[in-house]
Amino acid sequence: MFANIIVDISHEKLDRTFQYAIPKKLEDKVFPGVCVDIPFGKGNRVITGFVLEVTDKCEFDISKIKDLLGISKKAAPVEARLISLAWWIKQNYGSTMNKALKTLLPAKQKISKVLVKHVHLNLSEDETKQMIYELSGKDRFIARKRLLEELLEKKVLPYDIITGKLNVSASVIKGLADKGIVRIVTKENYRNPVKISNSKAYDIVLNEEQQKVCDEIWMEPGKVHLLHGITGSGKTEVYIELISRVVERGGQAIVLIPEIALTYQTLTRFFAKFGDRVTYIHSRQSAGEKYDQLERAKAGDVDVMIGPRSALFTPFANLELIIIDEEHENAYKSENVPKYHAREVAKKRAETDGATLVLGSATPSVESFYKAQKGEYILHKLSARAKGSSLPDVEVVDLREELKRGNKNIISVRLDELIRQRLERKEQIMLFINRRGYAGFVSCRSCGHVLKCPHCDVSLTYHNDGKVKCHYCGYEVENPKTCPECGSKYIGKFGTGTQKIEEAVKKLYPNARVLRMDMDTTSGKDGHTEILSQFANREADILVGTQMIVKGHDFPYVTLVGVLAADLSLYSGDYTAAEKTFQLITQAAGRAGRGNAKGCALIQTYNPEETSIIAASKQDYNMFYENEIRYRKLLGYPPIMEFLVILLTGTNEELLDKRAKDVAQTINESENSLEDVITVIGPTKANISKINDVYRRVFYLKSTNYVDLVRIKDILECKYEGSEKDIGLYFDFSPLSKY
Repeated sequence: MFANIIVDISHEKLDRTFQYAIPKKLEDKVFPGVCVDIPFGKGNRVITGFVLEVTDKCEFDISKIKDLLGISKKAAPVEARLISLAWWIKQNYGSTMNKALKTLLPAKQKISKVLVKHVHLNLSEDETKQMIYELSGKDRFIARKRLLEELLEKKVLPYDIITGKLNVSASVIKGLADKGIVRIVTKENYRNPVKISNSKAYDIVLNEEQQKVCDEIWMEPGKVHLLHGITGSGKTEVYIELISRVVERGGQAIVLIPEIALTYQTLTRFFAKFGDRVTYIHSRQSAGEKYDQLERAKAGDVDVMIGPRSALFTPFANLELIIIDEEHENAYKSENVPKYHAREVAKKRAETDGATLVLGSATPSVESFYKAQKGEYILHKLSARAKGSSLPDVEVVDLREELKRGNKNIISVRLDELIRQRLERKEQIMLFINRRGYAGFVSCRSCGHVLKCPHCDVSLTYHNDGKVKCHYCGYEVENPKTCPECGSKYIGKFGTGTQKIEEAVKKLYPNARVLRMDMDTTSGKDGHTEILSQFANREADILVGTQMIVKGHDFPYVTLVGVLAADLSLYSGDYTAAEKTFQLITQAAGRAGRGNAKGCALIQTYNPEETSIIAASKQDYNMFYENEIRYRKLLGYPPIMEFLVILLTGTNEELLDKRAKDVAQTINESENSLEDVITVIGPTKANISKINDVYRRVFYLKSTNYVDLVRIKDILECKYEGSEKDIGLYFDFSPLSKY
């Protein structure tokens, strides 16, 4: 028997299988997906690889075939079904097979389990009391006596409690164990990141509309369902009911959420229903925590996995349901190679495993709603808030009029009035601005020079620690006192960020308790949980933050949401700019009034006549969609046309431009082999033409035929395989982010 193996080296030249003979003693242990040790190259150095196929056909001269050495003890095994998914990702998104496999392995190395030690009492109650009596009054045995007194009451104690809280040394415990008075029992244990105590029992009963949607989805298994429910309509309760039905018959479910910030609140709801049969995984966990959650899933110790994109690759043996909450979110799009979209990969995994896929959102992506309109997805609607509350009142403030009245503050007169009103009522407020930092950029008023990153084609952002920083490569420097270009002292900060908002809010409302939530304040492992817990426990009156505060959170005492600069996302140079703006404003407004009190949202904008802002203020998705789909049809943007971005990168700009011209010629020559006409734009400089001293060039390809775009990808991959190392070639079939 022979094994076709992909080696564990991320290099395009090795993006193929190598065949090895399977020793007789290992034939029953080698199967697709298992990780093995193999001798590689002329020096036969030992490396790891993944078995893609086991066959009885030898593809080479058998005398040159080497034996694989054994099952690897280093890497976590890949499940057989996930191997085919990795291959599909490689084919459809452009990457090496190795990178695709590693995408499916959130925890790549085997991690030893946690060893938990307990101390058990070996003596009877009378024998223990006698020994305690004999030790009384002897100072040198006081620790021994204290331990026996505790064991007399508890019989078994955790080792770390004894050495920690009881202050009994390890030598004392060992001495008692050597005499047979106690015994130390060591067990392997999984790390469990779920730390929820005093969880309320799950007692929610679905309303008629929710029950109807559940039944409709349940009657159409194995399909893709789009659940369009307004903010607060109880989509999570629908998810929980569907999962409960799946679990009752022995199935398992994956729930994807867009942000780590949502983990704690989502987990709390699910824990109330499923207890320790639910867990989660995300990038802030330790390697051991991630590995153990996947092992628990594989062993069948949990039924529900919650998390961002990587949770999609949970090795469940009986996966029956995949749920993608807030399916419109850009966070589901990978920024690393392979640049896959979790929604499309989830469809493929659901198809492979025979599972049902449910996409949920109050503001569905244009792509998903378009497919639902065409009948590719089954559309379901929740049109009323689950708890009987109404949608918030929404007001729009024209900042141009504010300026005419002489108000140059970040907070408009009307928003200031509403904030003070809420503070008097002891209600909570959320203020949203889609930019972290203190100010957008630093510029000289004399010569117009803007401080830019020397390694990236972007301006530096001012932070209130006195430094200007690049949010792309991390470069930072002290803010200069004079202009480095002309020497003028008139150099100042422009724009507004979360830090500046926080500072202004504290000055305007000195008695208010203010929290800020952005990438800077949540960089720690539990940063999101700490801030959200404080706000949920009403330890703060005002929460200032970026878009992470407006995604799916449920705070019953929030009655006012202020969108401070609705235009920031409107002019982002991206064809999805209007869609993102509508989604952000609608989601932000939806955080208000989810409890008993009526909610209000206020949108500050310089463009109150913009359709996406008008539609968001009316919470009218259909109005937005009809306008947006006409725009997409007119200009040939997704979902009307298929889209492919080809990105070339290199440290040598001249060499990069030469390669770009060659790629253009190759695309032109390839058009004869395609079924349909494609539109090619480029090569051109990327929107950010340099990041971390690496130059970037892009092509934009549009076609009605997705297969043609994949064909172009294959031709380019084949032609430039193993060429210059300092020229990168990347493909993106769902370019939601700017290039």
